Amino acid sequence: MSVKKVIGKIHLWLGLVSGLVVFVVALSGCILAFEQEIKHSVFPYLTSKTQENAKLLPPSKLMEIAAPHVPGKQPNFITYLGRDKSASVMFYGSEPVEYYYQVFIDPYTGEVKKVWNEDEDFFHTMVHLHYNLLLPIEIGQQIVAGATLVFVIMLISGLVLWWPKNKSAAKQRFSIKWKAQWRRLNYDLHNVLGFYMMAIGLVLALTGLVWGYAWFSNALYYATSGGKQIEDRIFTSDKSLASTKIAQPLDVLFEGLVAKSTKDEGIFFSPPLNDSATLSAGINHRPGTYYKQDVYTYDQYTLKPVPRGGVFDGEYASSSFADKLRRMNYDIHVGAILGLPGKILMFLASLICASMPITGIYIWWGRKYKTKKKPAARTVPQLAKA
Repeated sequence: MSVKKVIGKIHLWLGLVSGLVVFVVALSGCILAFEQEIKHSVFPYLTSKTQENAKLLPPSKLMEIAAPHVPGKQPNFITYLGRDKSASVMFYGSEPVEYYYQVFIDPYTGEVKKVWNEDEDFFHTMVHLHYNLLLPIEIGQQIVAGATLVFVIMLISGLVLWWPKNKSAAKQRFSIKWKAQWRRLNYDLHNVLGFYMMAIGLVLALTGLVWGYAWFSNALYYATSGGKQIEDRIFTSDKSLASTKIAQPLDVLFEGLVAKSTKDEGIFFSPPLNDSATLSAGINHRPGTYYKQDVYTYDQYTLKPVPRGGVFDGEYASSSFADKLRRMNYDIHVGAILGLPGKILMFLASLICASMPITGIYIWWGRKYKTKKKPAARTVPQLAKA
């Protein structure tokens, strides 16, 4: 058996094993591609009219307003997405069961516009379907990661199988014969679209593997940082200084960040969840994405700056190439790094990825169960009558 036939067998069986998972993950990715655009055009609670000469309410006031709507829970995050957007106070955790709420508030008037629960949100259900197939996360996430790794192998082996032997064969590999019979059209849809999608498909898969496997994430960071390991240092606040605690430390930081940011930039805060934790605050220079953020960490009692603790801490501009690439991972994965054109590109790539298992199975089915032509009936020559 030739090498190409062996690769063909591997491509076939890996495709049959992973096809359903790839289809579900890719299709849910299509649905999620324009989540933000759809939500902001459909749900009025996400926007707020800028009040002339009005000041934004400070974080302490937002937490006070939100607290009665999520009783018994501590706020984890407060974000102002822009001067014309609603502010959000987030509550999430896993005790006693996993929960995630957001209270959307008009940042000028304090009006509660929506108490959001992830269990009632269609797009958040799609996120769980995309990430762990709605299964327990320790099971579903590994299935998705495994299928994603198989998909990378499928793309590479598919390129080997697609590669033309000569120039004459190459001519028909780059175009689809739309007027051909269905079996040939399906073959072209699988191979030609697969070829054009391959580079973007690899980007989708490899950025997905960063979340799927720690070994892959660490190896990628090691390769892009020149041999460094990911640092994830945890700092604490000095509890001995609790008696000198600054009143409303988030509000103190808030005034500085509002003055430092523009009306189109977002600001955010993460309050301490216990007496030894630090607090953080920052500016999102490009709301709608997550990579271009400056994140500052402080002692909760003195507001003394705490040294940088990980990839996502510190100013974006001063981050290393490896740290910037890791910060960009999500926005590259969804295409947001390139704005709306990037999202359209990733949507189309995900749609083609979702079609690959379907067209591939049809090719296999057609070859395995193709109808054999019946041999033509033999005619017996008639003897001429005397």
